[in-house]
Amino acid sequence: MAEEKDPVNRLDRMFTPLLAGAHWRDRLVAALGALIGIGLTGWVSTLLVPEPGVALLLAAPIGASAVLLFAIPSSPLAQPFSVIGGSVVSTAAGVFAAQLLGHGALAAGAAVALAIVLMSVLRCLHAPGGGCALVPVVGGPAILAHGYAFALVPFGLNAVLLVAVGFVFHRFSGHSYPHRAARPAPGVSMADIDAALDGAGEAFDVSREDLQALLAAAERHAGRRRGR
Repeated sequence: MAEEKDPVNRLDRMFTPLLAGAHWRDRLVAALGALIGIGLTGWVSTLLVPEPGVALLLAAPIGASAVLLFAIPSSPLAQPFSVIGGSVVSTAAGVFAAQLLGHGALAAGAAVALAIVLMSVLRCLHAPGGGCALVPVVGGPAILAHGYAFALVPFGLNAVLLVAVGFVFHRFSGHSYPHRAARPAPGVSMADIDAALDGAGEAFDVSREDLQALLAAAERHAGRRRGR
């Protein structure tokens, strides 16, 4: 007879944070950081691009960047070069696609595809870059009229401002930003980490150095538990 599942435990698992190590204090701190960061970048967007509705369109990808930068500041996708480089390169890819293919679905798909390739080559992969790439395509002629300069102002400037806010904010949040992995104790080597990642065949939103430090810490905890 199959073991009966506890509905309380099942409900509890549904509301367990998806990210390991997440705490409510960190989420509230992230919310405060996003409030400051998006408020500043949204204000700048309104000043620089006064066309009705365009400022909100600009704020959408930056809002996604803020989630990474303030909620997961240790993510490789949230580091300064990823946020700034990814935003600028992806927006330029969107301008190119819109100039070449217009403002339809094909142009939208080509913009995001090109953004992924360029960010990967330049080592500035940033998930909200997909949204940046779409803005010149869906924004219409009002945005396309700015040309490639649109990738620098306001998008690049907004990304710089958001990173600057994150740099100052995380001086007080208790998180390191730009993120630096803790020095691991001797144990699992970086070659072991690389071999495990190659065998997994997946990309994980955590750096190799953080994986090594976490595994070393887990080994220490396991050793203390076995010693009890």
